[in-house]
Amino acid sequence: MSLSQSAPALPDLRQTQIVEWLTTLSDIPTLPATLRPASADASFRRYFRIDTAGPGTTAGGTLIVMDAPPPQEDVRPFIEIGALFGGIGLSVPAVLAQDVERGFLLLSDLGSTTYLQQLTSNSNIEDAHKLYMDAIDALVLLQTKSQPDVLPEYDRAFLLRELQIFPEWYIGKHLKATLSDQQSADLDKVFNAILANNLAQPQVFIHRDYHSRNLMVLADGNPGVLDFQGALYGPISYDIVSLLRDVYIQWDEAQVLDWLIRYWERAKRAGLPVAPDIDSFYRDFEYMGLQRHLKILGLFARLYHRDGKEAYLKDIPLVMDYVRKTALRYRELIPLVRMLDKLEDKAVQVGYTF
Repeated sequence: MSLSQSAPALPDLRQTQIVEWLTTLSDIPTLPATLRPASADASFRRYFRIDTAGPGTTAGGTLIVMDAPPPQEDVRPFIEIGALFGGIGLSVPAVLAQDVERGFLLLSDLGSTTYLQQLTSNSNIEDAHKLYMDAIDALVLLQTKSQPDVLPEYDRAFLLRELQIFPEWYIGKHLKATLSDQQSADLDKVFNAILANNLAQPQVFIHRDYHSRNLMVLADGNPGVLDFQGALYGPISYDIVSLLRDVYIQWDEAQVLDWLIRYWERAKRAGLPVAPDIDSFYRDFEYMGLQRHLKILGLFARLYHRDGKEAYLKDIPLVMDYVRKTALRYRELIPLVRMLDKLEDKAVQVGYTF
């Protein structure tokens, strides 16, 4: 069903509440009429940009309003982890005002240029290299300040729950397939191999979505870091996988390896407990990436089939490419590729195209 131009727009009650809340912040004068969408993400959160009032009748700068509706969202982790990461020295939005009960935050504005926007509009590898080295330096800084018992642990149960999203939503809902007993057993073995590697890795603070859509290009203190509210204490290779095997932008394997080696060298110099040789660290990187990418295949399928967010379908081929290439390189992971071949061949034969 398409909406005609004459159809009245439904009132946005949350947006009305935001405007009412902003008018109560007398120490932070904003211009409610300038409230406009800044971005949305894969959750229920939305972001708005608003102008601030300058001296007299002149305009000031801009701020960001986060709309995180309860009970689906909780702004407290964002506040707490933002304070933690900011104290470490990362460039994160400052919380200027908060209404925790209603899920509203007023934040400093880190600008409107994400890494993804900058990288796709400018293919100069030297500029990309500078952005990635800034992101790597910020990541090493975060990891060197890690402490146990500060953030929740990314434990086996958590990692396995994420992996299970893949058979439930990608295989079951997206491919409309049911695994045989043998396929289920093979997938369990693959999952166990992945988790054995993941859990053997040293643990540090991890952002969990450290990639081009959540990093902002800043003139000073680059990068700006967003969307950190799900941070955990987990495997050391997780964030560098998110950054270099990004599901929204792909780099040649030689370039990925170059940046990975540079990260590994910096991490070693900083005293981080990365694997002592690059071959071992690369294996950790690959197995961690496979856990993440299988989860993401399930998440993207769920965003489409449950939440109606069709845009994520276009990113599935890249994620699947990462999965297949990694699994083909390790004998204990080959059953995953064989299973995918059978499932996707069957899906094509019955008329599904993705």
